[in-house]
Amino acid sequence: MTTHTRLYDTHDQAMAAIERLHVAGIEDDAIGLVSPQTEDRLGSEEDTIGAATTGSGIGAVLGGGAGVLAGVGLMAIPGLGPVVAAGWLAATLTGVLAGAVAGGVTGGIVDALTTAGVAPVDAEVYAEGIRRGGTLVTVRVPDADDGRVIRVLDEAPTLDVGERGRLYREEGWTGFDPVARQVAEAERQRSA
Repeated sequence: MTTHTRLYDTHDQAMAAIERLHVAGIEDDAIGLVSPQTEDRLGSEEDTIGAATTGSGIGAVLGGGAGVLAGVGLMAIPGLGPVVAAGWLAATLTGVLAGAVAGGVTGGIVDALTTAGVAPVDAEVYAEGIRRGGTLVTVRVPDADDGRVIRVLDEAPTLDVGERGRLYREEGWTGFDPVARQVAEAERQRSA
């Protein structure tokens, strides 16, 4: 099995990639998604949490083909805040987060991605990309399907993880910090 990971600048690009994966015959259980919960995309946080707890609407807010992915739900990820996660990656995140709570460690998206085989330096760039509004799509397939999946994922503009990491570092970023979002939010609230 191979895991292919792509970060898209826009939610719509990611949804189009998932739809193309479906058309190419990739099963839902092979696809994962993490997208930041934002009011313009999903409504207010309270509305989204309400939809998640009642089981209504969360699949629909993802739109298109992603609405049928397994395990669609809202979760809080350290350093990212509320995100919508779907598919096998949602299940992996749930396990990593549960282990983090039980073990008293941070846990989160970087741990979930490295558990899935993504290089730690790339996982940090992907996590930062999600924090900055990108949508992550991952696909786990048998090695024989690699070429087909790569072609489908790359049909829409994706972010080059190495180049994006270089740009982040030029801005002063030194790596994904799971507490940075909470610190920034606390500072914003103090100054308001």
